[in-house]
Amino acid sequence: MTGDGLPTILAVDDEPSLTTLYEAWLADDFRVRTASSAEEALELVAGESFDAAMLDRHMPGGTGDEVLSELRARDHDFPVVMVTGVEPDTDIVEMPFDDYLVKPVGKREVQRTVRSLVVRGSYNDHLREYFALARKRAVLEASCDREALENSASYRELTAAVDDAETRADAARAELLEDGFEGTTPDLG
Repeated sequence: MTGDGLPTILAVDDEPSLTTLYEAWLADDFRVRTASSAEEALELVAGESFDAAMLDRHMPGGTGDEVLSELRARDHDFPVVMVTGVEPDTDIVEMPFDDYLVKPVGKREVQRTVRSLVVRGSYNDHLREYFALARKRAVLEASCDREALENSASYRELTAAVDDAETRADAARAELLEDGFEGTTPDLG
């Protein structure tokens, strides 16, 4: 997220009218950075942090597929939606994207998809944080005296942090379920 608190989205398409349209559609809830080529997209990603990306598959000078492969090779794990005129085929099975939209796309579809990507990304972060903290607590509980733990301010802070992380993960999960992703997220309870 940027300093203004808005998630940052990368929109890549060789048609500037489309990236301008995506930017207008998403401007109320997201900071949108646009690129019109694979090279420009990779330059932006090298210098900025993104919460999600929209990639066109076919562009002169480099494809969205190549950009996606390079993003993953550089360990950028933010969610990506392919927004393209290319009908999906079995070639997409091995591609590490999170969603796929076939053009033409509408405003609501783009807004819903990008919002969902950002929520899924935050859910992953919250879930990762929860499991890391819960594991620390489990290690301490397995190796330390219960009375010593109960008297430890650090342990009490850790327990509170676990509870907070679980609450944040559950809230993100609930938001995902509202968007129709029932059955795709594990129950933390």
